[in-house]
Parts: sequence; structure tokens; C-alpha cells
Amino acid sequence: MLNRLKYLVVSASACLTILLVAGSLPSRGADQSDTLKHIGVFSDVVAHIKSEYVEEPDMKSVTLGALNGLLEAVDPFASYLNADQYQEYLKNKDLKRAGVGLVLSKKPGWMGVVGAVPGSPAANAGLATHDMIESIKGIATRDMPLAYANLLLQGASGTTVELSVVRARHPEPQTITLTRANLTLPQVDAKMLPGSVGYIEIGALSPAGVQQTADAVRRLQKDGAVKLLLDLRNCAIGEPEDGIALANLFLTSGRITYLKGQKVPEKDFDADPAKAITALPLAVLVNHGSAGGAEVAAAALGGNKRAQLVGEPTYGDAAVRRALTMEDGSAIILSVAKYYSPDGKAIQDTRVLPGTVVAGAEPQIEYDDNGDPITEPEPQQPQLKKLEDDPVVKRAIEIVGTVAKA
Repeated sequence: MLNRLKYLVVSASACLTILLVAGSLPSRGADQSDTLKHIGVFSDVVAHIKSEYVEEPDMKSVTLGALNGLLEAVDPFASYLNADQYQEYLKNKDLKRAGVGLVLSKKPGWMGVVGAVPGSPAANAGLATHDMIESIKGIATRDMPLAYANLLLQGASGTTVELSVVRARHPEPQTITLTRANLTLPQVDAKMLPGSVGYIEIGALSPAGVQQTADAVRRLQKDGAVKLLLDLRNCAIGEPEDGIALANLFLTSGRITYLKGQKVPEKDFDADPAKAITALPLAVLVNHGSAGGAEVAAAALGGNKRAQLVGEPTYGDAAVRRALTMEDGSAIILSVAKYYSPDGKAIQDTRVLPGTVVAGAEPQIEYDDNGDPITEPEPQQPQLKKLEDDPVVKRAIEIVGTVAKA
């Protein structure tokens, strides 16, 4: 009797959670009927697990897995936090705690790396886009809420956190230990390449980074630049608002982006001609590690035909997320609105696709006998490899002169 009651409570809780999400859909008859049909299928599956699985199932784990699977199916950046986790999240979300510099999202079942802050402990260990985090502090990331994973990675500066990692370039699981540090975003790097091509690299976006970019553009123009390359590869840090401000430096007119959700009214962001600082031909370099604000900027510049996009498809992350609380004190963190490219494509759904696809050079990482990456010391002298030998940079230089000015 007790087991049956437990089953009914758990089933009802899971179904009510699905109804919460489904209830945000437009209340059209066909949609509601289809939703109820799927809830019925879910209830049948739970019933079969309870009555026919080879052993007595842990219904708490079944329900948790269903909730996380439900959220991942619609939003790779969503999280379900139980009451205790949510209280910890609220207590720490505004604190400036040390971290390892990882930007994460959920891959099917596991935690995926979007990117790593340049110069951070994660970047120095060679962690990069498409690597998978199998466990954090010995806790498997399968069914782990994304927001909770970020909490586990944070702590006091100088303390360590152990990760089990499956690398895209080294598929055997590895255990690595990262030392948390107070992170500093990298400065914008600018230089003149042969042919009077100004090159600007942004490793992370921020209001300060946008200002540094503006200063760099003015300096390069003063030094005689006739073309510009804006390198947003592996730029996974930065809010959409930063991407809007960055794009406006190069746009005198047109829609930069717009924001829209089921309960969030559409909001347009148009270029302000007073904020544009250059009309030089422009190419924007992107790859799988370009996310968030960098994607908003790239989509705007490409969509307005202000720049040629060169490289690889971006990651797909540009949304407004909010915590929606439940009666039991738990919460889901969910994307409630998405940013769109000027031509109406949701960046989080379709990514930003470059017009000229060029694969970047794979980073060369050496491993020791234990399979751990060998971190190279800071070079004592400049690297001999020329930036213009980078295949993406080389191709961008070739085509940037063909892009029409704004």
C-alpha cells in the first residue's frame, strides 16, 4: 500500500511538472489535446517501470531523470534545482567567488564545455569546446542541474576541484585537478597585419571589452588600416547586451537583433548611427566556441551584410533565463526569451552560420604517461608562427575586401 501511494505521489508530481511547462503553451484545443496525450504516455511508462522493472526502482531517481530529460529536450541551458539546491543557488549567485573559468551547457545526459575563459585554470589545462565533464568532485554530471554544476566549480581562491573529463581530442576519461582562481577577463588584443589589415581579437566580451575594441579600431584607423578583422573565436563570455554594443560600433543602420518569448513581448534593438565608429571593410571570425554576446554581434554584422563571417558555426546560446519557483521550494531555470538574428532566426536554435566555412587549426596538446595534459610554461619569447598563417585569418584577409561597406 505504501509503495503504491509513493508511486501515485511521484507520478502526480512528475505529471504536474510537465503540466507546468506545457501550460505555458498557447491554449489551443489541438495543442492541449496533444499535450494530454503525451502526459498519458508518460504515466504509462512510469507505471510499467514501477510494476515490471527487474527490481524495485528508485522512483526519486526516475522522477529526477524525467525532469532533467524534459528540460534538456527543450533547453540545453535549463536546470531543475530541488529546494536545498535552489537555496544554495540563491545564496551564492551574486557572490564573486573564485572559479575555474568553464562555460557549460547540457549535452544529452552529460555536461558539455561551451568554452573556457582565456588564461583561466580550465584553459591552461586544455579544456575546450565539445569536451565533456563526466563528474565534478566525484559526483556524476548525468542528471546534474547545470546551475548546480556551476556552484560546485566555484569556491575560495586557491582551493581545488577534481573533474573527470572526456576530451573531444582524447576520448579516454581523465581525472584532472583544477585550482580555483579569481578570474580576470583578457584584454582586447589588436595589431596591424601585412597589407594594412587591422586585427582585433576579443577573448571575452564585457562593457570594458567593447570600449577597448572601440579604442583599438580608432588606433588602427589612425595607423592606416584599410580593412579590419574581428576575431570572436572561442569568445564564450559576454552578455547579449555586450554583443549589441559591439555590433553597433560597425553599424550605422539596420536591426541588430530582437528579443522575444511566449510571455516576453518582442523588443527590437536597432543600430544607433551616433555609436558607429568605422566604415572600413570588415570580416568576423567565429567558431564552435563563439557563444552569447559574440553570436549576437556576428549575427547582426552578417545579417546586415556589414561583414563577411568566416570560420565555423557558432555554439548557439543567446537567451534570457529566469528562475521559476515551485510550491515545494524547488525551481527550474529556463530560457523565457531568445535573441534572434536580423532575418528572424533564433540564435540558440540555429546558431550563426558563416558564409565562408573554414576549419581552424586543431590545438596541439601533449599528454603525460597518466594521460594528463602537459601545461606549457609561458613562452620566454614571441611565438614564431605568424598569425596570418592561421587558415581562418588567411581566408578572411582574402575576402574582406569584397564586403560592401555599410
